[in-house]
Amino acid sequence: MIHEKLPKIWFGGDYNPEQWDEAKMEEDLRMFKLANIDVATVNVFSWARIQPDEDTYRFEWLDKILDRLAEEGIKVCLATSTGAHPAWMAKRYPDIRRVDHNGLKRQFGGRHNSCPHSPTYRMYSERLAAKLAERYKDHPALVAWHIANEYGGYCYCDNCAEAFRDWLKKRYGSLDALNQAWYTAFWGHTFYEWDEIVPPSGMSEEWGGGRSNFQSISLDYRRFQSESLLDCYRLEYEAIKKQSDVPITTNLMGTYPELDYFTWAKHMDVVSWDSYPSLDTPVSVTAMTHDLMRGLKGGQPFMLMEQTPSQQNWQAYNSLKRPGVMRLWSYQAVAHGADTVMFFQLRRSIGACEKYHGAVIEHAGHEHTRVFRECTELGAELVSLQDKLIDSRLNSKAAILFDWDNRWAVELSSGPTVALKYVDQVHTYYKALYDNNIQTDMIGLEEDFDRYELIIAPVLYMIKPGVAEKIDAFVKRGGTFITTFFSGIVNETDIVTVGGYPGKLRPILGIWAEEIDALFPDASNRIVMKKPYGSLSGDYSCNLLCDLIHSEGAEVLAEYGSDFYKGMPVVTRNQYGEGEAWYIASNPEPAFLTGLLAEICREKGIQPLLETPEGVEVTERSKDGKSFTFLLNHNAEEAQVELPATYAGATDLLTGRSMAGTTFIPGRGVFILEK
Repeated sequence: MIHEKLPKIWFGGDYNPEQWDEAKMEEDLRMFKLANIDVATVNVFSWARIQPDEDTYRFEWLDKILDRLAEEGIKVCLATSTGAHPAWMAKRYPDIRRVDHNGLKRQFGGRHNSCPHSPTYRMYSERLAAKLAERYKDHPALVAWHIANEYGGYCYCDNCAEAFRDWLKKRYGSLDALNQAWYTAFWGHTFYEWDEIVPPSGMSEEWGGGRSNFQSISLDYRRFQSESLLDCYRLEYEAIKKQSDVPITTNLMGTYPELDYFTWAKHMDVVSWDSYPSLDTPVSVTAMTHDLMRGLKGGQPFMLMEQTPSQQNWQAYNSLKRPGVMRLWSYQAVAHGADTVMFFQLRRSIGACEKYHGAVIEHAGHEHTRVFRECTELGAELVSLQDKLIDSRLNSKAAILFDWDNRWAVELSSGPTVALKYVDQVHTYYKALYDNNIQTDMIGLEEDFDRYELIIAPVLYMIKPGVAEKIDAFVKRGGTFITTFFSGIVNETDIVTVGGYPGKLRPILGIWAEEIDALFPDASNRIVMKKPYGSLSGDYSCNLLCDLIHSEGAEVLAEYGSDFYKGMPVVTRNQYGEGEAWYIASNPEPAFLTGLLAEICREKGIQPLLETPEGVEVTERSKDGKSFTFLLNHNAEEAQVELPATYAGATDLLTGRSMAGTTFIPGRGVFILEK
């Protein structure tokens, strides 16, 4: 969809020529040609330059930039600049400035600093988007629109409080319904007038680390703020769509906690995101996040909007990307569904907080740097790939459920342990599949479950309306469902479903839980296999939480090995309809989980893409009857892979070499095998 005007993997990134003189831009354009850069994201933070007062708009400088880029054949992803409002606007219209969690009114500064319910912000941001669309809708360089930048942050001002009450009226209809949904009989919180309700902040219900006295109130405020920022995005989206049919996006931030990206993605023509792993971030975490971004729109390819060519500036320890790593991680994004490879930034700024953030053109200002050479080599490879990979898809039989509402509820919980982190638990299961080379989708609750043979829902604490029924139908039709401790506990407003955990999932799983033991960080229990299952036998450690469960027909595969609940079930499997449902009542050591999922996948006929040594990642994209297998060696040393006979005649797209049998991948090397 986004590649109609440039049918290849886009290569480029954020570009800020307004920070330089025209001579510097001419030098940039020369170097862009050397590096095969073909897309520049411009105008990301230029609102103050475009609009110096209420009625004046200055676009002439931007005209020159877009025209000059077009002359050089460089396409433009045009941003609306609304990610940071001008200083004059903050001075003259205080309503635009947010109020923080502790009730303090912000001054001008930073970015992400606009209240989503400020009439000033909504009016001027929508107007600016409309004026940009009117002026540039037919510009020959334009290939995408980029609204604002990295939306995030909550506001607790009076405008937001009033809007929150209006949102609640629409959601619940009456105060009686709201009081029931929020369980306000607790601590005498019954509301008799709508204006008694205030945002849950550090001045009311919440305290350090996002903990809350009333999870139902805090949960709804997160939903409300996510939708509020989305409304701001949609104002600009609609203003542009009235005049332009060029695809529109805004850059997301992976597993960012504050916004429900599945809801946001419904209003984006294409998902884009900014990938900034650290040197020590597990590569499986990055892979999972790419898959999550791909899953936001049902498997549609996404844009890698930002990554650093080498160094970041905002982490505690900003290591250089070692030689080959930038290329490797760029192809990892493509391997998981990216159809663009873009950077922040194309030239390093020389002032303020991002002057030490890496760039294609470093402070040295010339092409004789390691980073520029590596970018140039990657740019040439992407040219050689042409459109072969564009719009190809990953076809997976296994999926993991991810839900922001559930995440908020888990992490707002007043128990049972501060150590329970939703994303970490999701990654635990993703990594077990990743280590087995089982290609996996990350999906939302609205996805079609029938596309999959195996669905895993780690810590499915919240059961929204219709979800239990959807899981029930999936398993009855022959699917395999796996869930874990602390699942099936509450409904969509965080009210406990009584009658025994896991609530509505109880008949599907064939178990019930009566207590949940929270283990101290240095404590553990044991998972003792009753009999061998695949490669699993003997006993394994477990920690974090231990559900005390009873079988109601489920087969018990393993029991606890110690404490007063020694001998109680810890891993169960329930035959249900044509399928089966598994419950894992504690947090197992990795070896157990990797072995368990390997055997479950084997029984379901879900095969690894290839057998590879540790550190060699494999994915497969498909298009027009062709498959493209990515082999990514994350080790610094050469690795050996045995290609089966089905790869006879396969060709590496990057070198043109035929591949068969024993294959050696250089350290941090990449193969893309077409067959």
